[in-house]
Amino acid sequence: MKLNIKETFTKELPADPILENTRRQVVESCFSFVNPKKTARPKLVHSSFEMAEEIGLSREDLDSESFLNVFTGNKVMPDTKPYAMCYGGHQFGNWAGQLGDGRAINLTEIEHNQKRWALQLKGAGETPYSRTADGLAVLRSSIREYLCSEAMYHLGVPTTRALSLALTGDQVLRDVLYNGNPAYEKGAIVCRVAPSFLRFGNYEIFAARQDDKTLRILTDYTLRHFFSHLGKPSKETYLKFFQEVTDRTLHMILHWQRVGFVHGVMNTDNMSILGLTIDYGPYGWLESYDKGWTPNTTDSQFKRYRYGNQSNIGLWNLYQLANALFPLIGEAAPLEAILESYKTNYQIEYLEMMKSKIGLFTDDSEDVQLINSLEENLELTETDMTIFFRKLGNLKKEINRENAILDLVNDAFYAPNEIQGEICKKWEGWFSAYIKRLNKEKLTDKERRARMNTINPKYVLRNYMAQLAIDAADKDDYSIIDELFLLLKNPYDEQVKYEKWFVKRPEWARHKVGCSMLSCSS
Repeated sequence: MKLNIKETFTKELPADPILENTRRQVVESCFSFVNPKKTARPKLVHSSFEMAEEIGLSREDLDSESFLNVFTGNKVMPDTKPYAMCYGGHQFGNWAGQLGDGRAINLTEIEHNQKRWALQLKGAGETPYSRTADGLAVLRSSIREYLCSEAMYHLGVPTTRALSLALTGDQVLRDVLYNGNPAYEKGAIVCRVAPSFLRFGNYEIFAARQDDKTLRILTDYTLRHFFSHLGKPSKETYLKFFQEVTDRTLHMILHWQRVGFVHGVMNTDNMSILGLTIDYGPYGWLESYDKGWTPNTTDSQFKRYRYGNQSNIGLWNLYQLANALFPLIGEAAPLEAILESYKTNYQIEYLEMMKSKIGLFTDDSEDVQLINSLEENLELTETDMTIFFRKLGNLKKEINRENAILDLVNDAFYAPNEIQGEICKKWEGWFSAYIKRLNKEKLTDKERRARMNTINPKYVLRNYMAQLAIDAADKDDYSIIDELFLLLKNPYDEQVKYEKWFVKRPEWARHKVGCSMLSCSS
């Protein structure tokens, strides 16, 4: 196994001079050197050949003992020095101080086909940033991250990727719901891959400590390697940098809303500076369309990170990044102007995204009202988001009987018998207005359906699907992991042989841990 090592992070940024792996405050440093913890009986559960090719590995490499040892933390590659990053963050709206890579260890950076990648092991042991935790991960959460990051990529959502999923052979103690009932679970490690794992918190920590020198060094490094098209470091370039991060963050969240994804824990230390979905913890997919839903039990009271609030939290987090970059810019007004543009752009782009989901690709003065009415109707009774929008593509403009139209989306309703009386009238009124609006579009029914089917996925990683894979894997059966991995590579295709996954959440999953209730340990 041979990779084209091109390390920059550890060579160009200030390192923690203390080499002992002890919990501590790390100052004036962007990272600490630390080696992964050796595992007892490593076993490869699954790997992504597609991702392997991206970084320059062959199928033979994936089957090698060297690959298993490196990507389970049992061997350090020659000419590399693994490390954990130092960063801070706002958690649930409050400054948490130093956080850092508490259970992630970066192996190295590589270059292949003119693309840069950082390789990181999640669950590889303690680091100076682990605080009171063990730095390990369990099979349950590792399966969720492995499957979801690759599923998101194929959905067209900006995301980190996954290379491999492996068992460690160790047992790890976890309290799934933080309710005082810890239990031992199978330990596991995921290798995740991204151009960089830098997040908002990397910059916040230095601003909070008034360490402008290290802040500038890190920001200039970021510009040099990931935003070089913006020009050399200067006040103007820093503003362009913030504008692009703002645009990327907005773009990412719009994709989340499009496919019904809820991140669950949008703390600033979980926000990628590259606008990638990062840190797959208590995430979830909307089953019923509910703007107030959050999958995170820790957030169940205030629902800060609920589906309908993700754009607002993105803006709040960008305010924190603006505060962190302010020492390099010295003026608030231009930063505030960029933040104001986020609000305006979100409203415009959200409308366009929702219109595209229902097959409207031209402008009309009544489109805002049509979308607002649709969203109100979707919450009148429990309605499956994925199925509704996918089935809507089958509508034919010449159908004018409302009950026939409702039959098209009947499978999306969890309680079809509730579609009567006032609810039925509201749906009939909406479909009547919708068909009238569709007739202003030039696309044929077939053309519209084809376009809608590239926007509305047929298959997403519903929580119950991931839980089925987890339950089977606990019994050493990895067939569902493999089936879902293949299914989710083509989420917009019909895939008749996988039709069993195009269904509403089963009733048994409504209140099952892992399907409806998740925590940050998930």
